Amino acid sequence: MSAAAPGISKAAHSDAGLKKKKGPGALATAYLVIYNVVMTAGWLVIAVGLVRAYLARGSYHGLYYSIEKPLKFFQTGALLEILHCAVGIVPSSVVLTGFQVLSRVFLTWAITHSVREVQSEDSVLLFVTAWTVTEIIRYSFYTFSLLNHLPYLIKWARYTFFIVLYPMGVTGELLTIYAALPYVQKTGLYSVTLPNKYNFSFDYHTFLILIMISYIPLFPQLYFHMIRQRKKVLGHAEDYSKVE
Repeated sequence: MSAAAPGISKAAHSDAGLKKKKGPGALATAYLVIYNVVMTAGWLVIAVGLVRAYLARGSYHGLYYSIEKPLKFFQTGALLEILHCAVGIVPSSVVLTGFQVLSRVFLTWAITHSVREVQSEDSVLLFVTAWTVTEIIRYSFYTFSLLNHLPYLIKWARYTFFIVLYPMGVTGELLTIYAALPYVQKTGLYSVTLPNKYNFSFDYHTFLILIMISYIPLFPQLYFHMIRQRKKVLGHAEDYSKVE
């Protein structure tokens, strides 16, 4: 999913992965720091673009058009995270990372880009906002972790904001896919009908419905996994502060 399921936007690098026993080499670490800094800056550009467009228009309707290009660029740039896992410089699951990254890229290109009628939907702004805040925090978290200097505020935000942002992102994603269904059915977008020389058929409309249904088992699993991670990571610090 994404903002957490495509929506469960992601612990695309597993959080445990940052607590590595050995860690990547110096060159790999330098590369990962640069990558995460660039991605943090990219999502900050998107955030600033949203705010500026809102202030200029005085309305949140249609803000997607003001950040369409950087959103596509930096969300697609997340594909490198799968490569990072595959080559071993980030000790996370290739399957889990691939699922979470590809689900967002899918929503960006195969839904929002391909079905232009949904681009003005408020649901798009809903998941874009959730993604933006999530990614600024997430990439900042990875950057400071790699530098072995993680401020508690960023760690706290990483394991707290998702409580609201994940459901928010999932809601926006589902509503956007739902809004796309009539247009996909009407145009036959990406569908393959019989007869054809390959004797193969594919109904994109049905495929999207199946994706929506997949959120039912997947979102709770990923969401409660993050709840457990929060207790594990922040629990001791919160207990200590109470003693103080």
